[in-house]
Amino acid sequence: MPTQTVSTSSPTRVSPADTPGFFRRFLTAMGVQNMSLLMAIAFVVLVIGTQNPLFFTVPNLKVIGTAIAISGLLAVVQTLVIIMGGLDISVGSIAGLASVTSAMIFTSAGPLIGVVGAVGIGLLCGLINGCIIVFGRVNPVIATLATLAAYKGIAQLISDGRAQGYTGADPFFVFLARGSVLGVPTLIWILVVIALGIHVLLRYTTMGRNIYAVGGNDVASRLAGININRYVLGIYMMTGAVAALAGILITARTGSGQPVSGSEGLELEAITAAALGGAALKGGKGTIAGTILAVILLGILTNGMTLLGVNSFWQNVAKGGLLVLAVVLQQLRSGERRIGLPG
Repeated sequence: MPTQTVSTSSPTRVSPADTPGFFRRFLTAMGVQNMSLLMAIAFVVLVIGTQNPLFFTVPNLKVIGTAIAISGLLAVVQTLVIIMGGLDISVGSIAGLASVTSAMIFTSAGPLIGVVGAVGIGLLCGLINGCIIVFGRVNPVIATLATLAAYKGIAQLISDGRAQGYTGADPFFVFLARGSVLGVPTLIWILVVIALGIHVLLRYTTMGRNIYAVGGNDVASRLAGININRYVLGIYMMTGAVAALAGILITARTGSGQPVSGSEGLELEAITAAALGGAALKGGKGTIAGTILAVILLGILTNGMTLLGVNSFWQNVAKGGLLVLAVVLQQLRSGERRIGLPG
């Protein structure tokens, strides 16, 4: 009789050399984009620190942290909008309108009602943006460019173009602007809480996965049963609420409601940070961690140029240049044909 041969070979073993090491796992977890930002931050810190030793002092580090808190809030929600495939250029104007609103309501009804009223204004502005995009079928860039001008005009009308109210002596606003918890400024805690909340939303919830899906392919998402209109309205309302929170922090830091000063140009900073952090302007890609690293990089650059006596006008030039660089790098990575170039 033929005998059956049974294989007695031992199972294949993975040699230690084939197992990815800690450094490789760390790189994979961080991502190339974030590692690039970390290296850029380290380089900028080294250059500025060697030129001015005041950079490494604790008071200056707190100045950097509190300075990036407001722009960081707007950058985080801007990332959320960009991942969904949209854009919100009106966040700076919403912040200015909320700043004026919070101060004007504060003078007659107190800080709590002022905060609630300002957040309500932010939600309304976000809802208007969403409705224009969804029901008016207007491109998000054009829609929010129009509301940027409209919200700024409303803020100037109701304030007569001047700072309103005085919140510099109110304990609540003082705590927001100059208070601290466990030695960390309140402004930084607010940014950390909002950023962590949106990070968890994007990474660990069905809603977050749907946001990425809508930004990646809206047609496929609609066929999969995702109510895209509801997501657009909800995300723009969330963006408006966080922009209003940024406006409240502007009021706290300046001691009064500011219709334009303190909020103008914040939309450029938010978009720059989101793009630098790896958020694809076409949608479907981006992380909150990358955006926060980009916000820190921009904050360090701004602070460093101030310490080194660089003309403040160059700060806008640097931010614009960084935005162009970020978009160019995204385009090169995508491998798509560039306009005006063959093939």
